[in-house]
Amino acid sequence: MELLDKLNWRYAAKAMNGKKVPQDKIDRIIEAARLAPTSSGLQPFEIYVITNKEIKEKIKPVAWNQSVITDCSHLLVFAAWDTYTAERINKMFDLTNEIRGFKNEGWENYRQMLLNSYPQKDAEVNFNHAAKQAYIAFSQAIAAAAFEGVDATPIEGFDPDAVDKILGLREKGLRSAVLLPLGYRQEDKDWLVNLTKVRKSTEDLVTVID
Repeated sequence: MELLDKLNWRYAAKAMNGKKVPQDKIDRIIEAARLAPTSSGLQPFEIYVITNKEIKEKIKPVAWNQSVITDCSHLLVFAAWDTYTAERINKMFDLTNEIRGFKNEGWENYRQMLLNSYPQKDAEVNFNHAAKQAYIAFSQAIAAAAFEGVDATPIEGFDPDAVDKILGLREKGLRSAVLLPLGYRQEDKDWLVNLTKVRKSTEDLVTVID
């Protein structure tokens, strides 16, 4: 119940007070994102954690001038792979073999299946798939932030190309997918803070097929 209580507490804060989030809380939020499941375990994204004031100031105007970009404690940028390559796929499969200490024939066959599939697909198709995986980690970070009592504001309203240029992502084979400011709400400037959370009823949302 504690997690559900925290999720009922959270909302997309529209104003933050600039207070710094303790590093141990940030570390646990990032770790939750790192532990998120992804397709084939490839983790096709990276997370940029930005505290630099100048960088946040550059991002703000290309993110609809939202104040949480600069007033947050930490700005997380989830950047997905621009495409799948044999090198990227092999790196994750090799890492799995190294950590587990053995090779498995079925696992190696699965590697070859991916190598014969993903790298041949259109780069935009691959990016869209990778971005979906980044969103899984993004969602897990939001839940972890709520558990830590930290406000998080999901932001899709930004110019990805501009953010990519500011952070030099394209040169690294990455593209920004979604932003997540972390911090603490400033209640006197946030129109949303005292409004009741609105969600569909369980009956309207869930269909059970026995």
